[in-house]
Amino acid sequence: MSTGLKLYNTLTKKLEDFKPINPPFVGMYLCGPTVYGDPHLGHSRGAVMMDVLFRYLTHKDYKVRYVRNITDVGHLVGDGDEGEDKIGKIAKLNVIEPMEVVQVYTNAYHDALSQMNVLPPSIEPRASGHILEQIEMIEEIIAEGFGYESNGSVYFDVLKYAESNDYGKLSGRKIEDLIAGAGEDRRNLEGQEEKRNPNDFALWKKAAPEHLMRWNSPWSAGFPGWHLECSAMGRKYLGDQFDIHAGGMDLLFPHHESEIAQSTVCNHKSPVNYWIHNNMITINGQKMAKSLSNGVLIKELFIGNHNLLERAYSPMTLRFFLLQAHYRSTLDFSNEALQAAEKGFKRLMNATHKLENLPSSKSSDIDVNTWKDKLYVQIGEDIGTPQVVATLFEAAKWINEIDAKKLKITSEDKVILESTFNTFVFDILGLKEESEGNTEKMDAVMQLVLDIRSNAKSNKDWATADKIRDDLNAAGIEIMDSKEGSSYKIK
Repeated sequence: MSTGLKLYNTLTKKLEDFKPINPPFVGMYLCGPTVYGDPHLGHSRGAVMMDVLFRYLTHKDYKVRYVRNITDVGHLVGDGDEGEDKIGKIAKLNVIEPMEVVQVYTNAYHDALSQMNVLPPSIEPRASGHILEQIEMIEEIIAEGFGYESNGSVYFDVLKYAESNDYGKLSGRKIEDLIAGAGEDRRNLEGQEEKRNPNDFALWKKAAPEHLMRWNSPWSAGFPGWHLECSAMGRKYLGDQFDIHAGGMDLLFPHHESEIAQSTVCNHKSPVNYWIHNNMITINGQKMAKSLSNGVLIKELFIGNHNLLERAYSPMTLRFFLLQAHYRSTLDFSNEALQAAEKGFKRLMNATHKLENLPSSKSSDIDVNTWKDKLYVQIGEDIGTPQVVATLFEAAKWINEIDAKKLKITSEDKVILESTFNTFVFDILGLKEESEGNTEKMDAVMQLVLDIRSNAKSNKDWATADKIRDDLNAAGIEIMDSKEGSSYKIK
């Protein structure tokens, strides 16, 4: 049974034929979000990448168990081993329970992905629900001689692991460089006193008195290290060794590198055969960052209330925008790119509307079988969605020309064209019809309101013009007047 799939394996740094450990079963794991805020554009990319892979393997009749976790404990501010828990910090600020924070933002994450037609995973475990499994792994790591307790916390001994294993093989980092980078006074760095070496990472942290989330363990009342959760949940639901582990490039080091080390010690084998990583989304050429005030939330994109947005964009526009770039390439966000994606999406939808009623002829001017084979090769070449989109556009042009009777197609070829086109557009790429022009309807209604206000101003009916402006402002819609006329923006 051939998957017809090649994946770029970050572990080996090359494109490899995908061969499941136990066909027809496939195990996949994606590092999900730390739920301390609304999902931003970056959260959408890995989810859509894995959704397409999930859909493709299912389409090829594989039995896929897809695990995507929720991080709800242990991820500290700064991504290190010291400081406040990201979720606990939000809970304190709002005087609520940490799990209230978790629930609010888990719901927001689900809602955003659902609007983008991302299928739910087979299992979505939470770190806080697997404390016992994490404690068991720590005990195994200590028993194997690679973990040590210090003042109630437990750390992974990276240097000892590196004596017989390659710590850094995933990210390409050398242990010698990591040691040198720590500096001569590394033991005196803040928060490093408990460690034998600054490169050691926490498996368990003793909770400070003000820390909200804590569990009893053999070492202290505390909480698990951030890296440990994925090792524990991956092993529980996918076994000691599974097929695919995915995540963003920002997780390569130290998160995924540490996962490999922990799991290798416990399972006595490399935990994952294929590591795949999606690249980042940039904003007008710059990395998304809170300090630059250029981070865009998914919900802001859908309603248009961000200063970088000219207007709102639909969930399918965002999905199509993501599909037009290869997952391993940097993707630059801009209004121009989103508007081009919107037009491209509509072009494909218009083609699907014409497919069923295309006229048939006794001969064909197009080779649909070669076109079909090309699509499967492209999607199988490391999830090549940009190439698939280009080939679908090629077919969209045929469809328009057949509809205009400029090209001919037989009834047999028409069946292949319709079935394959719809399979790739809807089943594999995961696009879907959207209610007819919600954005266009909003624009049309607002244009009518602006015209009424403009007429009122022309008639010097300032009271009506001001009332329209003020009432819209109260409803969250800002009217912007200029020499060219009036426009609106959702605040």
